[in-house]
Amino acid sequence: MNQNEFVTLTNPFKDKVFRLAKRLLVSREEAEDATQEVLVKLWNKNESLGNYNSLEAFAMTITKNYCLDQLKSKRATNLKIVHNNFTDREPSLDQKVEDSDSLNWVEKIINELPEQQRLIVQMRDIEQYEFEEIAKILEMNETAIRVALSRARKTIRAFMTKTHSYGIG
Repeated sequence: MNQNEFVTLTNPFKDKVFRLAKRLLVSREEAEDATQEVLVKLWNKNESLGNYNSLEAFAMTITKNYCLDQLKSKRATNLKIVHNNFTDREPSLDQKVEDSDSLNWVEKIINELPEQQRLIVQMRDIEQYEFEEIAKILEMNETAIRVALSRARKTIRAFMTKTHSYGIG
């Protein structure tokens, strides 16, 4: 397979790989590095890529595993993961205005979900994957995926209800 064929094969899902990596790693730079790593791994396997039923699902699996490995190695070296939802005790006016936007709240809530729920919400609600595809990528059964998704949505809903009722997070 030549480079043009490879680009044609991987272009349709390259952005999904990046978004999944960003969801897991938070940092844009790390997500870009992860996307590059995944594409290199796919390129190195280019002779056998035709053997996969869904190249996209295979790429998402590689992305998930690569990102989880990166997070594990960070934990092992005691580096702290910087969360994008850190706020000072007294938020600035800009921060208060930003926080009032529901999409920002949902993003923050998703980032606080347990890792597995975060992955499932990203794949199902944001990337629009079918349950069967998510089950293959995460190596789980569909029922467990549905339960985890339901719990994640319930957490998001409860937090948003509380936020809108009281105007605080």
